[in-house]
Amino acid sequence: METLRDILDAAARGVFPPSDGRTTVVPQASDRDAGVLAFTAHAVVFTDEDPRWVYDTLAAVPYDALAAPMNARFLAAFLERTGRTSETIDAMLVGSPLPGEPALPLKEVTDGEHPRIVYARRRRDDVRAWTTEGGVLVLGRGIAGRLEVSVEVDEGVRHRGLGRALVTAARQLAPEPLWAQVAPGNARSMRAFQAAGYRPVGSEALFIAG
Repeated sequence: METLRDILDAAARGVFPPSDGRTTVVPQASDRDAGVLAFTAHAVVFTDEDPRWVYDTLAAVPYDALAAPMNARFLAAFLERTGRTSETIDAMLVGSPLPGEPALPLKEVTDGEHPRIVYARRRRDDVRAWTTEGGVLVLGRGIAGRLEVSVEVDEGVRHRGLGRALVTAARQLAPEPLWAQVAPGNARSMRAFQAAGYRPVGSEALFIAG
């Protein structure tokens, strides 16, 4: 049986679920994370709930089946059934590793209390963090153990290319495909990731336990 990690690894290689308008249900890879991934004309729901409940609930959404898995009615029903919380629907982007050393002077920190690092520790495993003047870079293992990146740039040094430099450096630090979750409305961040070579591959709604 294909696992969530199988699907993500294939997408990182540019191999996506078939564009057949269907929804695939797979088990969660951990107790922490459940949710929905949307690719082109195919959705993946990862949950330990009964797949029959998923399909019955989707069928009751009075909209195009292609859009139902990311429709607010389905997502709200999912949250209510599981007792989980959610933040936003994010764009999924992925970048391949880059050779060479980061051009930025990065200092790895093990006890950082920057809000971005604290947030990552709640949502990811094996978190590592680096700081540079005006910014912070965080790597950790999130959904199905995939390697994920997040960055933050201080307000006073924005619009100078530091965000792009940080997410480029992240690809040089990564030994495998590197994933990013970006709110679609955060156009500045989307531009930085795409300029650094990350490719949009879909969207996701992540549901967190507790």
